[in-house]
Amino acid sequence: MNVVEEYTGHVEPGGDAARRTLGALTITKLSVGPMDNNTYLLVCRAQNEGLLIDAAADPERISDLIGHGPDRPALRTVVTTHQHPDHWQALGAVAGANGANTAAHPLDAEPLPVPPDFLVEHGDTLTVGDCVLEVIHLRGHTPGSIALLYRDPSGPAHLFTGDSLFPGGVGNTQQDPERFASLIDDVEHRVFDVLPDDTWFYPGHGDDSTLGAERPKVAEWRARGW
Repeated sequence: MNVVEEYTGHVEPGGDAARRTLGALTITKLSVGPMDNNTYLLVCRAQNEGLLIDAAADPERISDLIGHGPDRPALRTVVTTHQHPDHWQALGAVAGANGANTAAHPLDAEPLPVPPDFLVEHGDTLTVGDCVLEVIHLRGHTPGSIALLYRDPSGPAHLFTGDSLFPGGVGNTQQDPERFASLIDDVEHRVFDVLPDDTWFYPGHGDDSTLGAERPKVAEWRARGW
């Protein structure tokens, strides 16, 4: 698989992967499946250990992303951000092929095709080699939707939001006012109120953005109700 090293946050369905190299961690983004789902491979550079966020589809392409040679990273964990089927079609195949543990929030665990090895809740942490990811529970898109936060000690934070936050708004809450209120509250209070503008976030579909680019629009999102 071709991997572009100049990371912009944009990948094409069926196209190249894009890699961002940080001091301790690499982040590689790939679009898979018919719904342009993003899957993210995080690799600790010191330990060559990997964690995959959302084994959404196309297990063969995800396998190519991980690699086949002796220097490929050891995939230890596959995290599912939420229960919607377009985010876990390749979960069983990828986890099984790599002997990886799986993780999800308990409120979204039941529909998954593979029972999670680890149940994670708000405030918990996961590790990929020497790097730590913080679990943020963002309730509303689904009951157990989670985001994962990596606080890079040498640069901006990196937030993987699943379908809870996109450029231009929060995730779909099916026009349910209670679900929307829950999600916009969590996104505002657990994300925008505590993380700085230079935080780069990576959604479950489409292009990335920063919290600074989206922050001026949060009040508008709340007022419009979606």
